Amino acid sequence: MQIRLLEKQKDSVRLEIVNADDTVIYPLITALLKDPDVEDALYYTGHPQLDKPVLTVKVKKGSPQAALKRVAEGLAADFGGAKA
Repeated sequence: MQIRLLEKQKDSVRLEIVNADDTVIYPLITALLKDPDVEDALYYTGHPQLDKPVLTVKVKKGSPQAALKRVAEGLAADFGGAKA
């Protein structure tokens, strides 16, 4: 999975996600929406053959990058012991 920064503002980021896997994206969005500092997290898939998925994260306070990092680290800790 590759991530490309499309837009960065003080309280939000838009990220293009290449080769996104829903088993990673949906828990990330769910965790972002539960974070008290996150105002909104949107995932737009568009047309499956024409568009690359875009994740938008908007925060109430702090930086969106910090919120993403905090949530991703929390998910990694939660699923770190899981085995296939």
